Order: sequence, then structure tokens, then C-alpha cells
Amino acid sequence: MQAFRVDDMTCGHCVSTIAKAIKATDGDARVTVDLAQHLVMVEPTDADAQELRDAIAEAGYTPVPVEAATVAAKPAKAGGCCGCCR
Repeated sequence: MQAFRVDDMTCGHCVSTIAKAIKATDGDARVTVDLAQHLVMVEPTDADAQELRDAIAEAGYTPVPVEAATVAAKPAKAGGCCGCCR
């Protein structure tokens, strides 16, 4: 598993954009996002960590690799009036 801290990921739109960028790089990757902790966890099938990092960066965000073993992999629930923002 690859994990990235993305502090500039702030809402559901950001989550969707990042997930689409990862899927465009590795179509079969499993993507889990914890918006509250600004974490993106990826179980890649074809892409390596650098390719995933580049995909997130090209989508306009600033990914910082983190140790996957230290990340609690439970996704946060969306909230807010429209379900997009937390």
C-alpha cells in the first residue's frame, strides 16, 4: 500500500479529482481517502509510488509520502450541506 498526506485536499471535489487522477494512472488501483486526516491510501496494481505521486501532483495537489504502516485505513464520512465538504 502507498499512502500520501495531501494537506491541500479539503472537500469531496478534491477527493474525486485525486481518485480520478490515480485511476487514470492505474485503472485497477484501490483508492481509500480519509478527508479528515488528509490521507490518500492506494493499493496499486500497475503504478509505482512515484507514478501515483506524480498523478496527484498533476491534478494540482501536493502529495507527501507517508509510511503506510502508520496510517489507520478507515475512511472519514462526508458531511456538510451538500455532502461534498466536511
